[in-house]
Amino acid sequence: MNNTLPNTARLLGAGLRALLVLTLVTGVLYPLLVTGIAQGLFPGKANGSEVSSDGRVVGSALIGQSYDLPLKKGQRTPAADLKWFQGRPANGLATNTLNTRYKLLVSGATNLAADNKTLVDQVREAQAAVVKDNSVPGHPVSPADVPADAVTSSGSGLDPDISPQYARIQVYRVAERNGLPPARVQRLVADHTEGRTLGFMGEPRVNVLELNIALSHLVARH
Repeated sequence: MNNTLPNTARLLGAGLRALLVLTLVTGVLYPLLVTGIAQGLFPGKANGSEVSSDGRVVGSALIGQSYDLPLKKGQRTPAADLKWFQGRPANGLATNTLNTRYKLLVSGATNLAADNKTLVDQVREAQAAVVKDNSVPGHPVSPADVPADAVTSSGSGLDPDISPQYARIQVYRVAERNGLPPARVQRLVADHTEGRTLGFMGEPRVNVLELNIALSHLVARH
């Protein structure tokens, strides 16, 4: 091999030119092309499926939120704000320790086995809470009425949707807490129930954030 200084300089120059060209193509032109196509064809999805209410972004349709009361003195776990529809339990891996400005749940499943005592206790406690919170005079909820998504977290721990069954269990409690006719709240749930994707994939679902936004507008008009 010819390792003379001119030949080495020529090889280094060729490598540098290749680096610059590839950086321009893969680091600038390709991202701009993909971003442009995404913004042109799917702007909502490209921007994170943002959900807006009253002119401001309040969340993403892809990420579940908690609807809790402010922590009281000495309280570690916030109580659910029962005037809102509640989502699935958010039993992720942990909470972040780096960005302390926001208490974010680290996405991921608990990976606990079905017979794990910790998981069994969590499910039983969640079931008892669903029964207690949603039983109103004249409309009791039995343990058999509680669907699986009401007592278990999803694989990501951040599922934005609940089953129509879980939403319907909450109707009378939400109606009572907000002074609304149950029939009107039931219609709200029906209006926000989505069917299976393409008619056969997944299960019917209700997006909790979008449902609660509609509920807030209904309460404001009532």
